Amino acid sequence: MSFLDTLKEKFKKRDDQAVYLSGFKKTKDSMGQKLNDMAYKYKGINDEFLEELTIVLLESDVGIETADEICERLKRKAQQYSTITFRYAMSFLMEILQDLYNETPSPELEYPHEINVIFLVGVNGSGKTTSCAKLIRYFKDQGKSVGVVAADTFRAGAIDQLARWADKLGVTCIKGKEQSDPSSVLVDGCRWAKENKIDILLCDTAGRLQNKQNLMNELAKMHRVVGREIEGAPHHVWLVLDSTTGQNGLSQAKIFQEATNVSGIILSKMDGTAKGGIVLAIKNILHIPVYFIGLGEKETDLRPFDLDSYLYSISEGIQHVQ
Repeated sequence: MSFLDTLKEKFKKRDDQAVYLSGFKKTKDSMGQKLNDMAYKYKGINDEFLEELTIVLLESDVGIETADEICERLKRKAQQYSTITFRYAMSFLMEILQDLYNETPSPELEYPHEINVIFLVGVNGSGKTTSCAKLIRYFKDQGKSVGVVAADTFRAGAIDQLARWADKLGVTCIKGKEQSDPSSVLVDGCRWAKENKIDILLCDTAGRLQNKQNLMNELAKMHRVVGREIEGAPHHVWLVLDSTTGQNGLSQAKIFQEATNVSGIILSKMDGTAKGGIVLAIKNILHIPVYFIGLGEKETDLRPFDLDSYLYSISEGIQHVQ
């Protein structure tokens, strides 16, 4: 059984197949179809093939460094065989993508504390507030009690938007006035969570990137104040990246990684981009795991990232070639 066949068998057991296939449709239609088209010109894994593969990977926002690494590994793999069919070349490619992603371990997400404080960071417009709302639904579906803190006090729209989501989903939103100190709102949120014995406290933070030093100072202050209120907090810092921004998202990730201890990535708007290769670039370059992906607009369309389902979804277009 080839690696592609193994992916298919694993994927068939999932109960959210339709969400994954729909969410990665644009990437599959672009990246998968371009790989499929290469079958008609396939004459082995030679320089011409690798050059075209590099272009396909770059157009999917894998990035030049990661694309070169993938092609070099595929070339070495091919040298072990006298001949390889196109289907097996694609199977080897997907296996290499899996190996590349898994080389840096992705710690399992755990919430062992009495109150688990989660910071959401990211630039304005990245989908941070909407992702926060989707996480409310995700954790509530797991039977956890949830509260949210609207600490993005520099954008009135973010406060109102999160408050509306919280009301719709039946959770409390701790908020302050526009332009108030976000750290003071976080203190109020932590104290409310302790009083009400909340399992998960989601904190929607400001997303200003005008000055990296100011960003670092602001985030450092937020860390200090929640750490004084709840031991070890924040326990997770998740960076929300807009998938449609591609390599620009990678640049944003580098800045936030320097400014704070980013422990995971939420890739929003994945259903709106054909550049799903950014998943691989983030892990290979920054060594930060992708924990959640946004595959639609509904509050139920945030999914824990599953590598096998991702690989199957983007390769579905080449499942039937020989």
